[in-house]
Amino acid sequence: MLLRLDLQLFSGEKTEKATPNKRRETRKKGQVAKSPEVASALTLLLCFAFLMVGGKSLIAGCLTIYRRSFQEYLLWDISISSTQLLFNQLLWEVVKLVAPIFAVVVVAGVVANYLQVGFMFNPESLKMNLGKLNPLEGAKRIFSLKSLVELIKSILKIVITSSIAGWMIWKQKDELFLIGQKSLWDSSRFIGSLTIQIGLVVASILVILAAADYFFQKFEYEKKIRMSKQDIKDEYKKMEGDPFIKGKRRAKQRELSMNRMMQEVPKADVVITNPTHFAVAIRYDLETMDAPVVIAKGKDYIALKIKELAKQNKIMTVENRPLARALFASVEVGEPIPEEMFNAVGEILAYVYFQEGRYKGMMT
Repeated sequence: MLLRLDLQLFSGEKTEKATPNKRRETRKKGQVAKSPEVASALTLLLCFAFLMVGGKSLIAGCLTIYRRSFQEYLLWDISISSTQLLFNQLLWEVVKLVAPIFAVVVVAGVVANYLQVGFMFNPESLKMNLGKLNPLEGAKRIFSLKSLVELIKSILKIVITSSIAGWMIWKQKDELFLIGQKSLWDSSRFIGSLTIQIGLVVASILVILAAADYFFQKFEYEKKIRMSKQDIKDEYKKMEGDPFIKGKRRAKQRELSMNRMMQEVPKADVVITNPTHFAVAIRYDLETMDAPVVIAKGKDYIALKIKELAKQNKIMTVENRPLARALFASVEVGEPIPEEMFNAVGEILAYVYFQEGRYKGMMT
């Protein structure tokens, strides 16, 4: 009794990797290994990289708007048309300045998601789930172990990034103490340069932490979707018993078999027809075969295809209704013809060989 119980517990333990079918099912539900930290860290890194490369043009654009506002816009007469024109021009200038940053954010988000989960569209995530509005479920999520782990990760992230930023500022303390003696432009340039340096270093650290978090999430995901041996057996039985899967498998097998059979038709010596409903392709080699062999046969549409292939390959077609029906009903593809049909098939082969000018031994 105890042994049976131990076996049941062992069979129910989820120790096996998820099958491809299980992975597809979980992916359809939106359950994938993904870390939100990757998108935010990559976005921050690319934004600071953009500021390092295009920061001067961004500042120049802001100064252009500032100068134009005081040198041109303040001199305009106030009216509805002038106010509308002023708004349109300012909006266009701001859009030109901000658009590259928005593009960087979008590209970073798309790249981060694609690197983690590839291309995925999940319509189920758009459905309304009223269970998420349950306050009890919300309280469970807030006070769960996962929330505690996320809190610890956030605290560690803040401590690490703050320490690095403080250390970099401390290294520049002498310059910061002398900032009051510099011009406004030099002070702004120094502060901007220091800010970008801190941002790049902090963003790089966040990318490393995000990569570690992604691998942790992947480990947790693989652990979550593990299956027991019994789960795998049940899934296999379900797939084997699924009429749709069986139908697709049989259809594929029929298609492969049909293709192989049609490839053999050009090797035939003669095609015996009904003439419209049945067609049977016969091949005979005196040196290697003891009896003629049926290499292809078909009914209706398949018979028409066999006759078309025979015509294309200049293979003679002979009409013999009773023989075609008998061969179709009693001989499978790849099998020799039965002894009782030797004479009928031999006469047709002899006729074909005579018409084609070939001289081979004929069965009698």
